[in-house]
Amino acid sequence: MSVRINREIASLQRDPPPGISAVPDPNNIRYFHVELAGPSGSPYEGGKFKLELFLPESYPMDPPKCRFITRIYHPNVDRFGRICLDTIKKAWTPALQIRVALLSIQALLAAPNPDDPLDNNVADHWKKDEAGAMQIAREWTLKYARA
Repeated sequence: MSVRINREIASLQRDPPPGISAVPDPNNIRYFHVELAGPSGSPYEGGKFKLELFLPESYPMDPPKCRFITRIYHPNVDRFGRICLDTIKKAWTPALQIRVALLSIQALLAAPNPDDPLDNNVADHWKKDEAGAMQIAREWTLKYARA
């Protein structure tokens, strides 16, 4: 399966997705250091978020494991950085690639889903006071994800 992984790495280097950098670790081709720009118009705009992405031995049959290293105030990300997103969970298919997973995570920043939360407190805040939750998300972006 390293042929596929090498092909995906080459594609990511040749044509990186806008606002996303995914670099394989020099010691482990299955572990990627990811930096993701917060989407324009979102409370995460201007932030640079660090993530880690790991390809399990069963990849591409199973999705990559992704988590935020940078702290983020988001209803679909818990305090450990784990991400609740169908694309990298039950909706994953072997036809998808690392690029799709990362673009989906970036899109989740632009469109949080408090109805399918991983952090119930943040989701409740988002539902009851979206403007207030977005303000905290902006503050955390400035505090933890300065570009």
